[in-house]
Amino acid sequence: MRFFISAITFFLFFQTYAQNFKAVNWINENAIKIEDANPDTNLTIFNNNIPQKFGDAKIFGFGEATHQGKEFFDLKAKFFKYLVEKQNIKVFIMEESYPSEAGINEWISGGKGNAQTIANNFSIGFWYCKEIVDLLQWMRNYNLGKTKEDQIRFYGMDIQVVQNINLEVRNIVKKYNIPVSEELLLEVDKCVEKKVEYGKSTDWAEVQIPKLDKIESILIDFKQNIKNENLDDYASALRALSYLSKYTYFVQNHYPQDRDLKMFENAKWIIENKAKNGKAFIWAHNEHINNFKAGNYSTRKIYNLGNHLKEYYKNDYYSIGFDFGTGTQAGYFSDKNEKPSWKKVEIKEPFAKTYAETLIEAKNEIYFIDIFKALEGNSSEFFKNKSKQIVVGGGGFNPYKNNLYQKKFSIMYDGLIFVKNITLPTNNLVTK
Repeated sequence: MRFFISAITFFLFFQTYAQNFKAVNWINENAIKIEDANPDTNLTIFNNNIPQKFGDAKIFGFGEATHQGKEFFDLKAKFFKYLVEKQNIKVFIMEESYPSEAGINEWISGGKGNAQTIANNFSIGFWYCKEIVDLLQWMRNYNLGKTKEDQIRFYGMDIQVVQNINLEVRNIVKKYNIPVSEELLLEVDKCVEKKVEYGKSTDWAEVQIPKLDKIESILIDFKQNIKNENLDDYASALRALSYLSKYTYFVQNHYPQDRDLKMFENAKWIIENKAKNGKAFIWAHNEHINNFKAGNYSTRKIYNLGNHLKEYYKNDYYSIGFDFGTGTQAGYFSDKNEKPSWKKVEIKEPFAKTYAETLIEAKNEIYFIDIFKALEGNSSEFFKNKSKQIVVGGGGFNPYKNNLYQKKFSIMYDGLIFVKNITLPTNNLVTK
C-alpha cells in the first residue's frame, strides 16, 4: 500500500514537473520581453510583437496583484503612455472616487498646485506616491497647449467615497435657483454622511434612493432653463448625484461584487459619454479587472468589474493581470501583543504551488504573455489548471493570514505581465 501511494505521489510530481518545464520553455520562446519598468522608456519589443487582440481592443483594464508595487505602477504608466500615442486614448479611469476628479483634472489641465496638493485629492492612500504623481505630471505636460477636447482627462469609477457631493448638489441648486426643497437637500446630506456598516442588514437604499431619484427628476426637468455655456456645470451635478445613488445602494448591498457592479456602471457611462472614440484605460486591482465571474452571486448576475466589461464590450475589452515572484511588501498587522501598525515584509522566494513558482524560472525579468496564444501552445494545461496567486488588498500583505488564492489564469486574463521582483512605491513626492 505504501509503495502504491509513493508511486502515485511520484507520478503526480513528475507530471507537474514536466508540465511546468514545458511552460517555462514555451514562455522563453513566446513571451514578449519588456525591456524594463522605467515608465519613460519605449515598449519597443512589445510594439514589434503586438498581440492581435490587444491591438484590436479599445478598452484596457490593467490590474495589479498588490496595491504596493512600484514596478506595477511604473509599467502601467508606461503602457498608458504607449496607448495614448498609438491608440489615441484620452480617458484614464481609476479605482478612485468621483470627488477626486475635479482637483486632478484642474491640475493636469494646467492649474496651480504641486505634487503634494495634487496627491491630496486621492481618497485611496496607496495612490499617494511619486510613481502616480509622476504619471499625472506627464498628463499635465501632455495637455499643455492642447484644446480641452484633445486633453487627457482623469475619472474615478469607485463609489466608496462621496465626500462633499452634497455640497456640489446644493451649490448647483442655489446657483440656478432650481426648485429642490431643503427637506430633500437634507436627505442628500444624510446619504453623504451615512457610513457602510459591513455585515449589518439595512433598508437604507430602499428608503433613500427614491428621494435621490426625485431630486434627479427635478434637475432633469429644469435643464431647459440652463444656458448652453453652463451645461457642463449642470451635468457634473447630475453625475455627482448618480455616484451618491450608487453609494447609497452599496450601503445596503455591501458585497464586493455590488461595488464592482457600480464601478462597471460608472466606467460604462464614462466611456460612452466622455470617450469620443470609445477608448479608455482602466487602472485597478487584478480582482477588479479580470474576466472571471468571481463570487457566489451568480443567481443575482452580479460579478466583478472585468466580467461585466467583458460581457458587455466583448473583445473590445482586454484585461491585463500582473503577478510577481519576490520582493518587498508592507502590511498592517501586529506581532504578539503589539498594536497593529504598517510593517515591511520581505518575500524572498515564490510561495509553493503558485503560478509564480514556475513563472519566475523564465529567462526575462519582466515579460508579457498573450493568454490566447498560450492556450494554443503546448503549455496550455499550465494556464488552464488552477494554481495559487498572491492577492493583496487594502490591508497590505499580512504574513499571519492567507494571502494566497486559487486562480485559473486561462479564464481570468487576456494578457499577463510577470515581474520577477517588486519593490515598494516611493512616498517622497518630489516631482521630476
